[in-house]
Amino acid sequence: MAKLVRFGVAMESDLLHEFDELIVRRGHENRSEALRDLVRKELTADSWDRGGTSVATITLVFDHHVRELTERLTEIQHDHSTNIISTLHVHLDHDRCLEVIVARGPAQTIKAMADRLMGARGVLTGSITPAALAAQGGRRKRTHEHRERS
Repeated sequence: MAKLVRFGVAMESDLLHEFDELIVRRGHENRSEALRDLVRKELTADSWDRGGTSVATITLVFDHHVRELTERLTEIQHDHSTNIISTLHVHLDHDRCLEVIVARGPAQTIKAMADRLMGARGVLTGSITPAALAAQGGRRKRTHEHRERS
């Protein structure tokens, strides 16, 4: 684990009170953990904005009755097959489907793929959510095993 460094932060009492309320709502153990999470979030956003290697989810809701839409979405995903980790497809109702695509790679590549997917005729709504790829801020590297089920 990385060495912890203490430093002081000065802020207005009203702002600190709002921050403390946020800490309670989000279930953080203390101000330090909440502040570390905010810093990690900003570092992730900065890496994404600068085009660093990232992971992201692309979420689409679309009308599967639109002619050739499912084929178009599949074609775009095949064009980016080296960046796609996984895809989840859910039937929401008779007309609409939800698709969640997990992608990894340069932020510009993921953004370009997302733009193509969200811009396809018949896609009703879409969003992209980047996440941190590299361990930041001294988080421990955790290992786990996958066991076969009998």
